[in-house]
Amino acid sequence: MKKITPNPPSLFSVTPEADVETLLVNASETLSSAQEMASTLAFDLEGPQRSLALAIYQVVELGGLLVDRALEQVAPV
Repeated sequence: MKKITPNPPSLFSVTPEADVETLLVNASETLSSAQEMASTLAFDLEGPQRSLALAIYQVVELGGLLVDRALEQVAPV
């Protein structure tokens, strides 16, 4: 007979008590870090790999712009 076990807990989690502004600020900082990594990597590569890294950078940049816009609406400066 197969023993049924519950799903293991997630290694990373977000506290349910976090407010929207805190979540957006952290998402913005995470995307900013990803941008920096993609940019640094892109300049160490050539050809199609460089193009791919720059495309990743652009997608992350777009995500960051969306998060920053949402943050402006939630917590205007």
